[in-house]
Amino acid sequence: MLSYRLSGITAAAVATMMVGAGTATSPSPGQRHVPAVRAPARASDPARPAADVFAGTSLTNAASIQSVLPVVAALPIKLSERQLAGQRVIYSYSGFTPPASLITLIEHGDAAGVIFFGGNYENATQFRHVVGKLTSANANRDNPARKYPLLLMTDQEGGEVRRLPGQPALSEKQIGEKRPDAAAEAAATQAGKGAAANLRSYGLNVNLAPVLDVYRKAGDFDDQYQRSYSMRPGLVSALGSRFIAAQQAGGVAATAKHFPGLGAAARGQDTDVEPVTISLSARTLGLDDEYPYKAAIAAGVKLVMVSWAVYPHLGSSRPAGLSSAIVQGQLRSGLHFKGVTITDAIGAGALAAYGSTQNRALLAAEAGMELILAAGETPTEGEQTLDGLETGYGDGKLAKSTFQAAVAQILALRQSLPA
Repeated sequence: MLSYRLSGITAAAVATMMVGAGTATSPSPGQRHVPAVRAPARASDPARPAADVFAGTSLTNAASIQSVLPVVAALPIKLSERQLAGQRVIYSYSGFTPPASLITLIEHGDAAGVIFFGGNYENATQFRHVVGKLTSANANRDNPARKYPLLLMTDQEGGEVRRLPGQPALSEKQIGEKRPDAAAEAAATQAGKGAAANLRSYGLNVNLAPVLDVYRKAGDFDDQYQRSYSMRPGLVSALGSRFIAAQQAGGVAATAKHFPGLGAAARGQDTDVEPVTISLSARTLGLDDEYPYKAAIAAGVKLVMVSWAVYPHLGSSRPAGLSSAIVQGQLRSGLHFKGVTITDAIGAGALAAYGSTQNRALLAAEAGMELILAAGETPTEGEQTLDGLETGYGDGKLAKSTFQAAVAQILALRQSLPA
């Protein structure tokens, strides 16, 4: 989550399917009207009512999980079992040139998308050429999903965490410190617009931003890199929702992260490296850490990234992204999120106790995670993820109806985005 996000910082689906919290029929993202988002409570942030807290219940059987998934149409294309699995995998690679193995995976419909890091960027010409090459591979006649744009994503949060040169220049903390709050809101809107324009200029259509963590102490995990807007949940809600609305109006899907919140993580608590436990009460998590996600969902955020920290007071001893109580209970049933869920890096140190990449992917899918982020900068990790999902689908550990619903949801997201 941290090491892969900060590495290589450089200076040089079906349109009528439901995606996010928006309506079923929407114009293209670059043209649709984005309603004004009303700012939640700020300044002294009056206590949010206890009704805001959702005590997650464990949802472990396929019927329960299916019951809280968004209602989508049947799969619009015919896919093999391997292609179905591939449509849930985000791949990565190292260096300036995508390897032939990744191109082949995309050509054959075994990939949902690619995440880029600073080490993939040499200059604008080179990078645009790479994006064009991947897009051409996706258009291959052997790919039954060729009409659906690849999910081409990066972490362009602002400040220190930027994979590509350019906007947004300000960090979330710099935005949140602007006064009055109206100035911060204007800056958040501008950051969202800038991020969209920048990423679209390279051909990307997903940003793994904004961070909605409500940090607790100066210099803690989020604050040390200025990745949190504020210690005030209401202000985080207002700024995050404005960033989301502005960015998605510019044709780039936003990703709210890291649900249900990493704001209480101490400076050295990095799930990329080791297990992290957030021992906040369910009430505190509901009133403070999950609070910004309500505004994000109301703003129509298309994706939510679930963290790898453990939240023992939310009814699970597993990392959040492996917990149906959190993914299906807190996020789906509690907050009524209808968009696409995406994991943090599947190779994270926090998951060391959960075995191979294949097994981690299986557990994440069982919990209700739809996209699996294979961010290890090698297509091999993505292929192992694919293998785990394909095996789980074939042997019945992953219910076929639930699996296909997840793929339909991902395809709907892809078709909602510009190519």
